Amino acid sequence: MGFPDQIVRTVDLAHPPAKVWAAITTAEGLASWFGNTAEIDLRPGGDMRMTWNEGFAADMRVERVEEPTVFGYTWPINGLPDDDPRRTYVEFRLEPTGAGTRLTVVESGFAQLPEAAHKEAFEGNIGGWKSELGELVEYLDAA
Repeated sequence: MGFPDQIVRTVDLAHPPAKVWAAITTAEGLASWFGNTAEIDLRPGGDMRMTWNEGFAADMRVERVEEPTVFGYTWPINGLPDDDPRRTYVEFRLEPTGAGTRLTVVESGFAQLPEAAHKEAFEGNIGGWKSELGELVEYLDAA
């Protein structure tokens, strides 16, 4: 039996693509809705680091930057040891709409995991994206 490999979430935002792009690709934007602190070298191969007040930190790698429509990075898989080389790939796609921006987030790479690790990482990130995208909406609406 195969496991689901990707999580896909789409949200319609009442903000122009440039504002959404800044929220997902700048340290200030990311630290305002996704983590508590962020660092980003916005170029393919650039380093990205996020920390959360709960003590969690993630070292990421920027993989794709096509301003203002596509931003992608790889990051560690929750539940695996810190030195495990496996990563998932997260891609944000922005599409202008009449009222703002349609943002689609796709995280893939879960099928590489064994059953127990897959369940923890996949289910955890499903809930995580629901929460984080809600925070993105709140951040954009307040800004």
